[in-house]
Amino acid sequence: MKNNPGIGIIGGGIGGLTAALALLRKGFDVTVFEQASVLAEVGAGLQISPNGVRVLCLLGLEKELLGICFEPEGKEIRLWNTGDTWKLFDLGVESSVRYGFPYVTVHRNDLHQILVKAFEKASPGAIRLDHRCCGVEQNANGVTLSFDAKPSARFDVVIGADGVHSKTRELLFGAGPAEFTGIVAWRGVIPVELLPERLTRPVGTNWVGPGGHVIHYPIRRGELMNFTSVIERRDWTTESWSSAGTNQEYHDDYPGWHADVHAYISAIPQPFKWALIARPPMKEWVNGRVALLGDACHPSLPFLAQGAVMALEDACILARAFEEFDTIDEALDRYQQARIPRTTRAVMGAYANTERFHNPALADPRNGQAYIDEQWAPDKVVERYEWLFRYDATKVSLTDPEAVGA
Repeated sequence: MKNNPGIGIIGGGIGGLTAALALLRKGFDVTVFEQASVLAEVGAGLQISPNGVRVLCLLGLEKELLGICFEPEGKEIRLWNTGDTWKLFDLGVESSVRYGFPYVTVHRNDLHQILVKAFEKASPGAIRLDHRCCGVEQNANGVTLSFDAKPSARFDVVIGADGVHSKTRELLFGAGPAEFTGIVAWRGVIPVELLPERLTRPVGTNWVGPGGHVIHYPIRRGELMNFTSVIERRDWTTESWSSAGTNQEYHDDYPGWHADVHAYISAIPQPFKWALIARPPMKEWVNGRVALLGDACHPSLPFLAQGAVMALEDACILARAFEEFDTIDEALDRYQQARIPRTTRAVMGAYANTERFHNPALADPRNGQAYIDEQWAPDKVVERYEWLFRYDATKVSLTDPEAVGA
């Protein structure tokens, strides 16, 4: 870029901090504004597939990531009531050989803290806490951000990485449609010492059944088991991740499910529940000198394990666009063109998994076995995942229409 623009990022979560660090590594001046008074991410586990790990390694975070993550040996499918098991695909060494990088599982807060420390070390004082954005005004020369009870700030360009409830999106694009899916999610994190050894296997497991599914995998070097699940019910519409539920209510949502599922639920110290709200992918992310990133523009149902990874890819492509093109307008346009086809495909893939994971055919064990054999046949697994894992955000062309939507 001919001039070194000042860049403001709204949102200090995983997407915003990855973008900030990626831009900083390429020599750009970046300031991050976060509404929270303390940088402490809520949540539980994340799956970071090789396409996301590649981005983190490019940023020089490989050692830190491998110090806090877990590398599962593989992923498997289990039938909700019988516990019958099918191998989905191998991971571990196989992932590094096949894709060049491992497939890892992490605690969201562990990954967030790695990003916080790396950015603060590289640019001390560039994260401004307790800054709740309430206004975005722009002209041909720049963007002015207004904050509640804080001085305004002006930048050449602004990136809205403020999550699924993005204020930036609301101010510039409108809140957009949002619809309750009729699905409620549960989550909990279990210290492995609370589980019998048979429930601590080093794999990612996806239980599928009529009207719901369950996922669990080790995180934090195998010290914790992340346990999340969803069930079709319409009596809870609160989207907050911090709404506490009870273990008994959790059990009641899964009648007839295998004893192993209920053993995990019993061991969760404190389960949380939230409603899943569906939002269609946006067709435009750029408004003048402001662009969106991550969940602010392509929030996804959590059924493909790519939500956080898509934000990591966004960050990498955004930084490359600022490095490779001459003007802010061109950089933002190329970023948008490169990311919309791919992220839209990922969002729609997650939608498709809702029906696949909850299909009524799974109710009867005999039909369920045949259904799993069909839906998780090797060729269909390759079709659903290879295009995701092989994507290289660090090298993919930003000008070839065939490449950008890979």
